[in-house]
Amino acid sequence: MLTMGVAAGALADTTNAQNLPGRAALDASLRGAVERKDVPGVVALITDRERVLYLSAFGVADVATGRPLTTDALFRIASMTKPVTSVALMQLVEQGRLGLDEPAEKYLPELLGLKVFESFDAVTGDYRLRPAARPATVRHFLTHTSGLAYPFTSATWRDFKPRDGETYPFGGPLLFDPGERWYYSTSTDVVGRLVEVVSGQKLENYFRQHIFAPLKMDDTSYNVPEAKGPRLVAQQWRAGERMDGAIELQTPQPGLAIAAPIGGGGLASTASDYGRFVRMLLNGGALDGVRVLRAETVALMGQNHIGAISVPAHKSALPRSADFTFIADGRDKWGLGFLTTADQVPGKRSPGSLSWGGINNTYFWVDPERGIAGVIMMQYLPFADAKALAVYDAFERGTYELVSAER
Repeated sequence: MLTMGVAAGALADTTNAQNLPGRAALDASLRGAVERKDVPGVVALITDRERVLYLSAFGVADVATGRPLTTDALFRIASMTKPVTSVALMQLVEQGRLGLDEPAEKYLPELLGLKVFESFDAVTGDYRLRPAARPATVRHFLTHTSGLAYPFTSATWRDFKPRDGETYPFGGPLLFDPGERWYYSTSTDVVGRLVEVVSGQKLENYFRQHIFAPLKMDDTSYNVPEAKGPRLVAQQWRAGERMDGAIELQTPQPGLAIAAPIGGGGLASTASDYGRFVRMLLNGGALDGVRVLRAETVALMGQNHIGAISVPAHKSALPRSADFTFIADGRDKWGLGFLTTADQVPGKRSPGSLSWGGINNTYFWVDPERGIAGVIMMQYLPFADAKALAVYDAFERGTYELVSAER
């Protein structure tokens, strides 16, 4: 397997800086994961509030051809789309065009009359529904407390087959009444529809005008231009019935276009572009003199918005995802679009840090207390693969070692 490392060009003294012990150790850690074939390739970026501190690429973008991975590679970032969608909605909240505690059905009539599972027979598929105890609010959808789910997070949703004439615009009946629990779900798809309905723009257009262009995220989009196609990392997965074998190419490969963009996923981006997004968050909503959110809005998004409810570490219901073991089970909280860290783990991010990831093993975190953010991108299934999480953990620990050594 061909391995290459490309250092960040953001610092004038990059060549010398890359020889510092912290950088060399981080390079060695990421390169080693590729050489052991733990992961096929990885791009990693560290930024503080002012500049990129580290950017490197190792491994291949395609296990079938051996195409080298480069720092400008485009990744399908899947659920790392969710924070972008959440920022978009909070821009509209800032403008007074909708409120967090308004019923979302006020803007989306398809949400009227939501039903909740009263029972579901896993053997026969028979089910009984009842009306929801309360309408789901905008805040419920921003915080994954709406009662919605995903087929890979819920065996009930996985096995549910609606009766003739029943339709569920965002996937299925609610698992519980809005506000009662946290459950990872299609809720951010609803947030995306709210952005479209309230703004009058399609998501691709809204994101480009109000987020990507102002932040100079020129390589982030749902639909990848044909000229950029050669930079797109191939979709890959671990072979085997339980996805525990060698990493292989998925067939067929998805195309460059997304037929119907949704708020919960679908964007393609680079580590550098997403680095600009997280640096904007580190700077309280502004980057390079351009403001996309008020500082108080960014602070609000990082607060606990689920009260006494906690975020549980989900068991996966489908092979394309492993269990959500990266969550501090029952202790972490959720803000308006982000997981918020509860505990200080030695050598890692501070409490109150914001984070999430995408199903193809792309991840980020934002540590406002330390003024540091990290982005790490791989491109294969299953989500939360143990070896991918080990690379993520080593990268995060290496980040704080590097920062401590250079400050």
